[in-house]
Amino acid sequence: MSTKEKITFENAEGQKLSAELQLPEDGTPAAYAVFAHCFTCTKNLRAVGVISRALTAEGYGVLRFDFTGLGASEGEFEETNFSSNVSDLVSAAKFLEEHYSAPSLMVGHSLGGTATIRAAAKLDSVAAVATIGSPYDPEHVTHIFEDNLDTIVEKGQAEVNIGGRPFTVKRQFIEDLRESSTADVLKSLRKALLVFHSPVDRIVGVENAAEIFKVARHPKSFMTLDQADHLLSDVEDATYVGRVIGAWAQKYIDKSDGAGASERPKEDTRSNGSYDDDEVVAELMERFETKIRSRGFVLTADEPKSVGGTEKGPKPFDFVLAGLGACTAMTLRMYAERKEWPLEDVSVRLVREKEKEKGSDGKPRMVNHIRGKVSVSGDLDEKQRDRLLQIAGRCPVHRSLTGEIRISTETA
Repeated sequence: MSTKEKITFENAEGQKLSAELQLPEDGTPAAYAVFAHCFTCTKNLRAVGVISRALTAEGYGVLRFDFTGLGASEGEFEETNFSSNVSDLVSAAKFLEEHYSAPSLMVGHSLGGTATIRAAAKLDSVAAVATIGSPYDPEHVTHIFEDNLDTIVEKGQAEVNIGGRPFTVKRQFIEDLRESSTADVLKSLRKALLVFHSPVDRIVGVENAAEIFKVARHPKSFMTLDQADHLLSDVEDATYVGRVIGAWAQKYIDKSDGAGASERPKEDTRSNGSYDDDEVVAELMERFETKIRSRGFVLTADEPKSVGGTEKGPKPFDFVLAGLGACTAMTLRMYAERKEWPLEDVSVRLVREKEKEKGSDGKPRMVNHIRGKVSVSGDLDEKQRDRLLQIAGRCPVHRSLTGEIRISTETA
């Protein structure tokens, strides 16, 4: 059994996308997954629901949604393209990260699988990717409206019939498909990859799976779907896919240490000596000296002697800067490894200053300004160094500090 939650989240353009979060019966998944449906389909395709339920039975929380302009999501289909689908997937992952926990697994069906490969390359949290009947080259889908292709190119758009429904396809859609290459992404993906395909798939030939598998790096696996059709209309086929993905991904997603665990409020477990992985406990010892416990580690915080402390540890705000600095350095390392860039060392220097500025009411106020300097070493060119500086401002702690943070405090 599983439970469902109706959800909406915004894409990069601020449009609301309709989604559904499927959770295990107890509501606390061990890890989260994002599911991408096939071209012009919706999250309500039967195979999508069956696979999602099979994954929740394996302990995953699964977010499935309608791409922009499809199903119950806002936007116009004719204004979308392959790149916007990839962007929607990244927005879905960010929604999970902000409101639940970052996804560890991504699953995509048909063109949704090709988009998933591209999106996963942009997401550090994703450890495993599964594609189902996916084309190697995004341009493959143009064969669906091949009879209208010349009209689309010459006149800028045309109405085409896909699956018995009319859709307006514009020239920019075709051009975006032609400019989207999967090869480079696969070569640098650095995620575990599982490729499902049926040898009798008449919509996307099995040779596409062969190309994906050939170009991708290890770890990679291939599973045949025997006599399954492209839409996995047989419930047994869809159930099989979900169960195999769930079991396969466990090898690459460490669910035992809480990776991807639900970030919903949990009961206080301190009475029995255990702690949640994302929980920090601070206990005042003597004067300002404070013991901090987190995941089995014990740290000490204190104040300077100038304000009555004993300087047995860093000041509280030093820990904030330490968290930001550590997260920045780790993010740069992960990004460089994924790109196979020769990054050797990273040094992040942070200073907090109080500055006076005018508030919205015109009155002066004091604000915290954190100034940072990032130093990187290695055989990097100027473009790579500039890109690493951009990435430094995108680590999870940086985004949390500059985004909206809610803090609630109550008496224990």
